Amino acid sequence: MLVRSVETFLRRHEMTATKFGRLAAHDPRFVLDLRMGREPRPRMEQRIRGFMAGFEAANEVAGRENAHVG
Repeated sequence: MLVRSVETFLRRHEMTATKFGRLAAHDPRFVLDLRMGREPRPRMEQRIRGFMAGFEAANEVAGRENAHVG
């Protein structure tokens, strides 16, 4: 389920629900609505999953670059 993936992402990255909604869906209430049972259309779900994957990949790259500095 998308809501579980989003909740895991929020915890892992210490991101607020409203910030995630603004960045991923251009809707600050997106996560709150998911928690209340909103089921996004397939295209929106792909967009959200793509955002999370891209964010994770960018963090991995940034983490590796920071590890080599110094």
